[in-house]
Amino acid sequence: MVELRKAQVFYNEDLAGYIGETSDGYIFKYNKEFLKKNIPISISLPLREEPYESKHLFYFFRGLLPEGWYLDIVTATQKVDREDLFGLLLCTTNVDTIGAVTVRRMNEPGDE
Repeated sequence: MVELRKAQVFYNEDLAGYIGETSDGYIFKYNKEFLKKNIPISISLPLREEPYESKHLFYFFRGLLPEGWYLDIVTATQKVDREDLFGLLLCTTNVDTIGAVTVRRMNEPGDE
């Protein structure tokens, strides 16, 4: 399994875990320190040390994505393909989300 893109998942300002896009789908893993808080980010992703793996973007994260006319605006202004769910997640959930969860792109080598 090759990891293609990776992001940090925050619950309020606490690092809750990491989500990654892989050659096989997606992976989400809770941060060990966040597990001690005993607060899952979603009932569909209960706390556990083992990573979650899925062929499709987890329903919880899909629920954070824009829809309808807002999706049209985002894909046009951010130049993200509407089928690139991980790309949409990265460009729309990094600030000002409705809930407590934000997803922030991790810097790649060479990014400044």
